[in-house]
Amino acid sequence: MLNNMTDTEEGEGGPNSQGDGNPKESSPFINSSSASDVEKSQQYDGKNMALFEEEMDNSPMVSSILSSLANYSNLPQGSKEHEEAENEEGAAPSKKKPAVKAPSLGTLMGVYLPCIQNIFGVILFLRMTWMVGIGGVFGSFIIVFMCCSTTMLTAISMSAIATNGVVPAGGSYYMISRSLGPEFGGAVGICFYLGTTFAGAMYILGAIELLLIYILPQAAIFKMEGLEGADMEAAMLNNMRVYGTIVLSFMATVVFVGVKYVNKLALVFLACVILSILAVYAGVIKTAFEPPVFPVCILGNRTLISKGFDVCAKVIERDNGTVTTKLWKIFCDSEFLNATCDEYFANNNVSEIQGIPGVSSGILAENLFGYYLEKGDFLEKRGISAMQDPDAPITNSNRYVLADITSFFTLLVGIYFPSVTGIMAGSNRSGDLRDAQKSIPIGTIAAITTTSIVYMSAVVLFGACIEGVVLRDKFGEGVDGNLVIGTLAWPSPWVIVIGSFFSTCGAGLQSLTGAPRLLQAISRDSVIPFLKVFGHGKANGEPTWALLLTASICEIGIIIASLDAVAPILSMFFLMCYMFVNLACALQTLLRTPNWRPRFKFYHWALSFLGMSLCLSLMFICSWYYAIVAMVIATCIYKYIEFAGAEKEWGDGIRGISLSAARFALMRLEEGPPHTKNWRPQIMVLVSMDSEQNVEQPRLLSLTNQLKAGKGLTIVGTSVVGTFLNNHAEAQKADQSLRKLMETEKVKGFSQVVISSNLRDGTSHLIQVGGLGGLKHNTVLVSWPRTWKQAEDNLRFRNFIEVVRETTAASMALLVPKNIAAYPSNGERFTEGHIDVWWIVHDGGMLMLLPFLLRQHKVWRKCKMRIFTVAQMDDNSIQMKKDLITFLYHLRIDAEVEVVEMHDSDISAYTYEKTLVMEQRSQILKQMHLTKNEMEREIQSITDSSRGSIRRKNPSNLQSQQSSEEPAGVSVEEKPEEEVQLIHNKNPTSPTTPAGSAATPGSEVQMTWTDKAETQAAAGHPEQGGVKDIFNMKPEWESLNQSNVRRMHTALRLNEVIMKKSKEAKLVLLNMPGPPKNRMGEENYMEFLEVLTEGLNRVLLVRGGGREVITIYS
Repeated sequence: MLNNMTDTEEGEGGPNSQGDGNPKESSPFINSSSASDVEKSQQYDGKNMALFEEEMDNSPMVSSILSSLANYSNLPQGSKEHEEAENEEGAAPSKKKPAVKAPSLGTLMGVYLPCIQNIFGVILFLRMTWMVGIGGVFGSFIIVFMCCSTTMLTAISMSAIATNGVVPAGGSYYMISRSLGPEFGGAVGICFYLGTTFAGAMYILGAIELLLIYILPQAAIFKMEGLEGADMEAAMLNNMRVYGTIVLSFMATVVFVGVKYVNKLALVFLACVILSILAVYAGVIKTAFEPPVFPVCILGNRTLISKGFDVCAKVIERDNGTVTTKLWKIFCDSEFLNATCDEYFANNNVSEIQGIPGVSSGILAENLFGYYLEKGDFLEKRGISAMQDPDAPITNSNRYVLADITSFFTLLVGIYFPSVTGIMAGSNRSGDLRDAQKSIPIGTIAAITTTSIVYMSAVVLFGACIEGVVLRDKFGEGVDGNLVIGTLAWPSPWVIVIGSFFSTCGAGLQSLTGAPRLLQAISRDSVIPFLKVFGHGKANGEPTWALLLTASICEIGIIIASLDAVAPILSMFFLMCYMFVNLACALQTLLRTPNWRPRFKFYHWALSFLGMSLCLSLMFICSWYYAIVAMVIATCIYKYIEFAGAEKEWGDGIRGISLSAARFALMRLEEGPPHTKNWRPQIMVLVSMDSEQNVEQPRLLSLTNQLKAGKGLTIVGTSVVGTFLNNHAEAQKADQSLRKLMETEKVKGFSQVVISSNLRDGTSHLIQVGGLGGLKHNTVLVSWPRTWKQAEDNLRFRNFIEVVRETTAASMALLVPKNIAAYPSNGERFTEGHIDVWWIVHDGGMLMLLPFLLRQHKVWRKCKMRIFTVAQMDDNSIQMKKDLITFLYHLRIDAEVEVVEMHDSDISAYTYEKTLVMEQRSQILKQMHLTKNEMEREIQSITDSSRGSIRRKNPSNLQSQQSSEEPAGVSVEEKPEEEVQLIHNKNPTSPTTPAGSAATPGSEVQMTWTDKAETQAAAGHPEQGGVKDIFNMKPEWESLNQSNVRRMHTALRLNEVIMKKSKEAKLVLLNMPGPPKNRMGEENYMEFLEVLTEGLNRVLLVRGGGREVITIYS
């Protein structure tokens, strides 16, 4: 029943085991030669192999490694036998340890006999006859056939997996984890471990039951004499608990002190099992000629407990007189014939029947069908009528044999199934086998065939030889307290009793030996972090801590104390393990992975699925609530490994399923774009890297996490300048940096690094080819180039504008966070505040959707949403507000609504001046081919010129100015050199700061290229100045592009309104204007956006992708 793991090697966690997913076995193929460079070069001398000289460092010649390939052992490197390690404990440290001897076990000793020993066990001796009596020959045969079919199908699947390469120690855990991945492997490994541990408890309880009921009843601490009903049952369970704990402690000590003694006694225990079974068959044959005498006393049709009387009769004739028997005294108040007797005793006769009528008696027909009983029911003989008053109270019930539990078909399945487990004993010994790929299938299938024949024949023979009431007598109370199967044995019942006691003790010892090693193998794989401590042990590798935990869990089974209650528990865990073995084989077969080449050919995916279905069915047949508990445990372990366990790559089948499912899903996505209801931003995050290949804007990923909350697609991309051959290492470093930051910021997605000759092309490639098939990004997130005015960043802002153009052409949405460093990290929390949406033009609803998504994240959850929209002179602002409230109601979005009225106004002088300075700056940078330093001086000179001009037009000085001064910058286009020189002469000590700011009572405006005086001119009512100064400025303005003037006017007015309403907002979202169609005004476009967002702390510019992304419909 228990998978014998006594001889488990420590390869699962040995010194050479890899925790990073590398193969456990040492590869003899590549880079395994330790020869020096000289030796390597000599390998090619004179061998006509000069063509391959360049590759000799990493590709050894076949002739040099053939011997390694031929002698490649299936023993994992670093493994050692436990017995050898134990023998070496006292050896001197300097003494060299002997090499691990080559595996030498064949099919018989290595697989067949261990499987036989583990499959035959306590259930066969203690419960098999009872199962036949309760379920009938027909029902019991169905149970046995179903269970044996399950294990046979599992063995076929296991043989395919076990012959598909080397299976080191760890047995089923190793096979499942390497086939289905660490999550399934860990979950099933723990279930298998728990099953093995509870099997130990079941064996110990079986041994105690044999001891206290059949061998030495007087050893009971809690006396059962004279007790009946619940009191007797409680006393029995308490005896089981006390003795079970004592035996468990003794066995754990034996295992701790010396495993090798347990291993050497294994053959003795096996001999006990085989002799017991042979004794039963010998007894069956003997019953055909001379049935043994085991009389059963029947009162009416009720079976009487045989203790307390010697003659099965009410009265007997003695000395020509009639005298009463001990049975009379039990049911009557005196020994005289005129005594008052029990009503049922008085009305019914006493009869004696033969308990073992023999195989030729024809009793099989009577035992063919089931006889299920409720707890406390009498064991009644079929075919005998009894006189009974249904209303009369039941008396003297402790004198009859009663059913101790309520029985039903599914209970029998749960109790019986442990007797067919243990089929993996051979695969657990794969490291000891001479030819594992040949021995495991043959030995395992032969063992299952043998045991199945024994079990099925036993069902028929028990039904053909033993009386039904004796079969249903679980503890042999009607046959003088004999073990029922023992009554059939030849030459004596004690052969079975003693044999089964020793075999049960031996199986318990092997459970306590194998389970800790399985736990140690799981721990050393490091797939379950909190189990790491159980990977340690004594100096020789004995799993001390794992043994302690195993004994503690085993004690839980001992406390349950009922063999019938513990058996279904371990049935669950073993069935789950077998189910996943079948699943692993089926998946590997269906996925047709290239490495799936089992030497065992007699398998098919349909057989594996049938086996898996049988396992799942049996789990719920046995006990649906135990099945659910087992599945919950496995699911919890699976999810724990998935989230907290070490990342492993074992080439498992789940990866193949993932690939197939991904391909199927991608093909489905190709069928068409997602419906508006399913639209969510699938984001391509474009980041830039510094010289050390670190991300320059890590807060971009924080914002991505807050937008996505782990849903949908996220691709974080960057570009490396160079060629693929020369800069591949840099790209890998950048990729690692991206992955590390994504892990830190908890962004679930993919990283992508492109190597290109320039950043512009690299970014374009990312936008074009990111994603796969239908799973492509629909939104691009890129940071605002905050240093775009600096000459060295001239290329950067042009790249930015190209990104805007390309996303527009590709119908993708664009998100541009400005001042990204001020955005909150994932650990921050806003306890109050607003997210303000400025809805100026309709972009498909992106502006509505983004705040909703942000507020799903804990950073923004407490913020309230406000939506502002702009009304022109001819708009009905009241109706607009009503319509917007209704629209938001239908969208199920909670937000405050405000309509801002922007009246038409004259274009101010300040607007003209900003436009003039902007155009002058653009013209100078275009016309003059200057060095970097000269260009900076030019920018400064134009800035100084604009300052002087605006100071002259300041409203506070209007009345003192009687005549207009010569406008600054008029001749810049015509005579740039003279004008520049003039400006420098006028402002020799002008500051070089590119930005300045000032606060006014109503707003705070931050200009990037004006000083305090200029800002005050803007903040104080520039329109008034414009009225007075309009004619003075006319010559300058005539040369301006009127389109630019209108755009600047819009930017200034909107900024003024936004600053007034949303200055304190935690985040402002507004529509991003489109870029100019021609490339002449790119600097102007950047300037417009700069003016539009001046003074705002956090701004998210949003540009829709040209499709509706939000809908009012369900």
